[in-house]
Amino acid sequence: MSKLGYLLIAAGFLAGSYFSVVQKESVPWVSLVISLIAGAIGIFLVRQTQRASAHSEDRLTSNLGSIASSLESLANKATRLNNEKDSMNPYDVHSRIDADFMEDLNTFVEARESLSHRYGVQAYANLMTAFATGERYLNRAWSASVDGWVDEVSDSLGKAERQFQDALAQFRSLTAES
Repeated sequence: MSKLGYLLIAAGFLAGSYFSVVQKESVPWVSLVISLIAGAIGIFLVRQTQRASAHSEDRLTSNLGSIASSLESLANKATRLNNEKDSMNPYDVHSRIDADFMEDLNTFVEARESLSHRYGVQAYANLMTAFATGERYLNRAWSASVDGWVDEVSDSLGKAERQFQDALAQFRSLTAES
């Protein structure tokens, strides 16, 4: 169904482009509108296929497993980095963040929509608030490390740890309820 949708999108909009320039004096409106409708139907088919795929049980289960492992890893790494911050050079923190956190952050972000499909929008919003705040504090620690604001590095790492721990606790609470 998805391939048909993409084919209709391409054919519809290519034909629409052709019909809009084929004649200098006027546009063959009927042909143009038909080709644009075909493109719109293609968009509809692709979106329906993507929506069905996003709600499939296998994909939800896989994504929720990815979320669990990435949140666990983020919380552990944030705790470890926060505990090591006093023995580290604050100017090196940004390198550690780049090396240790990016993969888990990306994994979580790619799978996050499954949270709302499984647990609802409110649970998604609550968990995403904690996650996004933790990510923001991690970014703040990164910037402070680059700029040499030692106290801000320390404060931001502590806050990032608390937020990632909170996000993990919320996720565990959701999975325990279902």
